[in-house]
Amino acid sequence: MNENINKTVEFRDLGRMDYQEAWDYQEKIFAEIVAQKIKNRNLPPEEQVITPNYLLFVEHPHVYTLGKSGKPENLLLDDSGLVQHHASYYKINRGGDITYHGPGQLVGYPILDLDNFFTDIHKYLRLLEEAIILTLADYGISAGRIEGLTGVWLDHVEQKNPRKICAMGVKSSRWVTMHGFAFNLNADLSYFGHIIPCGIDDKAVTSLHLELGKSVDETEAKNKVKKHLVDLFKMNLIEVK
Repeated sequence: MNENINKTVEFRDLGRMDYQEAWDYQEKIFAEIVAQKIKNRNLPPEEQVITPNYLLFVEHPHVYTLGKSGKPENLLLDDSGLVQHHASYYKINRGGDITYHGPGQLVGYPILDLDNFFTDIHKYLRLLEEAIILTLADYGISAGRIEGLTGVWLDHVEQKNPRKICAMGVKSSRWVTMHGFAFNLNADLSYFGHIIPCGIDDKAVTSLHLELGKSVDETEAKNKVKKHLVDLFKMNLIEVK
């Protein structure tokens, strides 16, 4: 473990980016951090190099991604159906089942060395959820968790019509994280009709604009999420263009 703790996080808004391109970008950063951690193990504390942290925001064109534990049959489109809907499909190395990314959705990829914060994946996931829960509270919407399920849900208490507004799926190795969350802001929910989202077939999906009854200012929403992540993780955030 690197004895030099670094809570500085570089924030980058990647705009709209192809899923494969963003995945490759994540993998490169992730591999570099892991390599530095391995190298640090054989160095005295005074020679160890601090490990960097990143927070990436991105929006993807229409894409379906299947996690390591997912079932391919939860994608309800064949190859021609994917072409018809201008969507791509990837099997990836995060946890979780199948989900959708597309325009009007804020995707966040924290690539953090948790040795700089805390070494607890359960706590990490709960704080990601909490940032979204607090953001929704800023809009006057009550949200929370449903036991046994990841992500952020509306009507999470009485569960008369529970609906997911933010999905989570992460990978961690040597306490370095990648992948993250997908928060529906102005999302076209018809695309969720072509999958069994996260393998859950008895609960709905929603988007913030539908709950508010109006279009969401996505820049404003991004800033709210970012602020809550900074506060919860006690980050020193630096914006990089």
